[in-house]
Amino acid sequence: MSDNRLSVFKTYKLYVGGKFPRSESGRVYEVTAKKSAPGEAGRGKWLANAPRSSRKDARDAVVAARKAFGGWSGATAYNRGQVLYRVAEMLEGRKEQFVREVADAEGLSKSKAAAVVDAAIDRWVWYAGWTDKIGQVVGGANPVAGPFFNLSTPEPTGVVTVLAPQESSFLGLVSVIAPVIATGNTAVVVASADSPLPALSLGEVLATSDLPSGVVNILSGDTAEIAAPLASHQDVNAIDLTGADAALAKELEIAAADNLKRVVRPQPVDGGSVDWTADPGTHRLTAFLETKTVWHPTGALGASGSSY
Repeated sequence: MSDNRLSVFKTYKLYVGGKFPRSESGRVYEVTAKKSAPGEAGRGKWLANAPRSSRKDARDAVVAARKAFGGWSGATAYNRGQVLYRVAEMLEGRKEQFVREVADAEGLSKSKAAAVVDAAIDRWVWYAGWTDKIGQVVGGANPVAGPFFNLSTPEPTGVVTVLAPQESSFLGLVSVIAPVIATGNTAVVVASADSPLPALSLGEVLATSDLPSGVVNILSGDTAEIAAPLASHQDVNAIDLTGADAALAKELEIAAADNLKRVVRPQPVDGGSVDWTADPGTHRLTAFLETKTVWHPTGALGASGSSY
């Protein structure tokens, strides 16, 4: 074999509707590695040209997510858990690739990047296990005075825009995507602007798992440019502002109010940063759930007991 063979560079593309389009605008931007040496600032070597999504790409992603919502939300919770677990299996099989991409994206050593990727896969499995359990935690029968059953059950909100964390390119990314789809929503994800490659590679994993097309759509580019039309889009039901800074988050929250979108704010109330390694709890699972309450007559209630 020749030692002079040319390198085969990877072409990164968007993931929309189960396909891998280039940006509608044809634009790309350079993605470079984060420097890891002590005292070094900024970014280092060139890694790839990532597609710079346009407003049209954002609208296409919403169309794909809305089309997929009926089938995904109508699937059984157990089936959604199986699909999410399959994604974790695929991630495990491509661990080496993600370790390399996370190391470059976050300026980590190989061992630290491997720990981050392991944590992200474990996080995905954790959310897979919650799909058929969250309903028992937040739903149930309500005590009422009268011959009625009163039952509250959680239902998915709909199409959710997710602004992925800017610094945590993979563990944070998984932590904001998995709970959205675990509960039956579909997602339009805006990847980290400076470190989009792990997110775009995640799209390749989703495409080769059992996840239906359009359930997750991944865009890369300038966060503010992509998020603005999504925040004001009338067919987007909720938005997670995790990847927005304070000024952008305020603008997007105002735009989201136009059709009463649910909004998850970008930072804890004390203004601190998010610790993605901490126990995630269930708050991201419940953030994009609506509660449906149904009344149903039980029939005659006699002295000796109920008659159903």
